[in-house]
Amino acid sequence: MATLISLALFAILMTAISVYGYRRYARPGRLYEHLGAPVDIPNPAVDKLSENEPGLIVKVIQQVGGKVPISPQDALLSRRELIAAGYRGEGAIALYYGIKILLCATLVVLALIFRNDITSNVVLRNVVVVAAGLLGYFGPTLYLGHLVDQRQDELRLSLPDALDLMVVSVEAGLGLDQAIQYVARELKLTHPHLSEELELVNLEIRAGKRRSDALRNLADRTGEREIGKLVAILIQTDRFGTSMAESLRTHSDFMRVRRRQDAEERAGKVGVKLVFPIFFFILPSMLLVAAGPGLLQVFKHLFPMMREFRG
Repeated sequence: MATLISLALFAILMTAISVYGYRRYARPGRLYEHLGAPVDIPNPAVDKLSENEPGLIVKVIQQVGGKVPISPQDALLSRRELIAAGYRGEGAIALYYGIKILLCATLVVLALIFRNDITSNVVLRNVVVVAAGLLGYFGPTLYLGHLVDQRQDELRLSLPDALDLMVVSVEAGLGLDQAIQYVARELKLTHPHLSEELELVNLEIRAGKRRSDALRNLADRTGEREIGKLVAILIQTDRFGTSMAESLRTHSDFMRVRRRQDAEERAGKVGVKLVFPIFFFILPSMLLVAAGPGLLQVFKHLFPMMREFRG
């Protein structure tokens, strides 16, 4: 009897779900198919605003970070680090400091709750709380530095391809501004970070800023040494009227040689870096496999012989 009641309730539930799904989704979907796709009038301003509008959690974190007293010098340094990492929003600084404060408070509260389970020493309990607070406050700074280094590596590795494409564009008759715009458009899929930076340079030039100033802003914004060298070459070449294509080709060859040398340097360091993993992980396993059976046989026959001699 219980089985029949269960089957009946299951059938009623499935019927109700099917009817609701048909009326709510299937039938309107068929009607929309007959009517055709809706007319969508693109509005770039509305799309941009809705895309960049922060969520509720982000707004709360920004409000917390906005209450933090920050000196202008610290704000400037943090702003440069955030821009070098690719975060250029107006609320990036407030969000950054809000994350630091909230993460610090969260880790301190967790350390206070679980410090009795971690250790029984009173001094170590206080050390755990202080360490949790320091980790929460300086952890985002360390992670931001890692993002900056990673982005700079990507920019440095993408420079030779951009320089080759820029050389082809200049030799084809394009000016430097048009060549930068063309390279930024062509590298949008393969090297999006460098494409974004070049687009910003092009936008600054269109806004009326001098080309040299826009290129210097590119070097300051990224903080990459190779981009600074490229900017210096472009400015000097433009000032003295020398061949732009020849300068770019020479610098591209230099960067490719530099990248190959970096790869060879990393390959040369592999042997030294593998010493400790081999010594602590691979060597004990090899010794266990090679000498383990022999040691077991020695213990198996040696201990009874020692007991006989003692007896």
